[in-house]
Amino acid sequence: MRLGINLGYWGAGMDADNLAVAREADRLGYSVCWAAEAYGSDAPTVLAWVAAQTERIDIGSAILQIPARTPAMTAMTAATLDSLSGGRFRLGLGVSGPQVSEGWYGVKFDKPLARTREYVEIVRKAMSRERLTHEGEHWTLPLPGGPGKALKLTVHPVREEVPLYIAAIGPKNLEQTGEIADGALVLFFAPEHAEETTLGALRTGREKAGKTMDGFDLVPTVPMALGDDVDALADIFRPYTALYVGGMGSAKQNFYNKLARRMGYEKEAAEIQEKYLAGDKQGAAAAVPRELIDSTSLLGPVERIADRMQAYAAAGVTTLSLTPAGFTLDERIAALRAGVEALERAGLA
Repeated sequence: MRLGINLGYWGAGMDADNLAVAREADRLGYSVCWAAEAYGSDAPTVLAWVAAQTERIDIGSAILQIPARTPAMTAMTAATLDSLSGGRFRLGLGVSGPQVSEGWYGVKFDKPLARTREYVEIVRKAMSRERLTHEGEHWTLPLPGGPGKALKLTVHPVREEVPLYIAAIGPKNLEQTGEIADGALVLFFAPEHAEETTLGALRTGREKAGKTMDGFDLVPTVPMALGDDVDALADIFRPYTALYVGGMGSAKQNFYNKLARRMGYEKEAAEIQEKYLAGDKQGAAAAVPRELIDSTSLLGPVERIADRMQAYAAAGVTTLSLTPAGFTLDERIAALRAGVEALERAGLA
């Protein structure tokens, strides 16, 4: 099992620290550094900046939002980043959510599975440097009856195939991800619930494509906090968990709330969402079960974290992407180093 680092969103006042974290992760031998985007910083700009100031670590988008760019633009971006970084780019894609897609980008959040499948097909074709033609439900290239020409990507990526990941949570999305992608980016992954929440659907998708899980990169992003008081450490992530389970979407459409329900937290997920959407964020955070946080995070001293890493590896995780807690750069760097120490103690390095 390899380690990654997730820098999240840029622009929160810790940008210089984030670069220092990325450079330390590079020095420590971390496999990949991911950056996110929503409706603030864009991932490609951040990744180009990180790539220019690191040497070995891969850079990955977690995620590039599908409604933000045409598939051809995404292929251009991926090829450029792979070229500039010397073959270190990993392309992570996702549909975002209805609020961002429709409110920020003005793109209807409809048929996300079909749109993703078609998007990936066009990106892969463009990246292969074929002349780009496509006839589908969502895109037609070139547009018929006009001056458009079937063009070919002029940038040469370093690798013949840039690894393509999809952010997936629901069973149908996970199944399709297993079928059409090289890896899955997941949140709130609990090893104890891996089969029913994640692996079963991924495996079904791989089988549809005539493949096994061999070579498929399963990448959960996992919050991490060092210390001896596990209960206090879990409290750090209560607002984060409440945001996703309670407020990341509408009452009818919240992928993370559904995930918590599939993990057995039916009553708790309903309470968290009800309070969060009513504006009671503190009450929502207080309603988050400690067990939910503990099962989806790395909490405690290095020895306990090493034990949990073994559980993640046994559940099929191939890249464990850490989000270290800490209000100072020293705390985050210490967590990075502890991650390497825990991996070695677990016998997974």
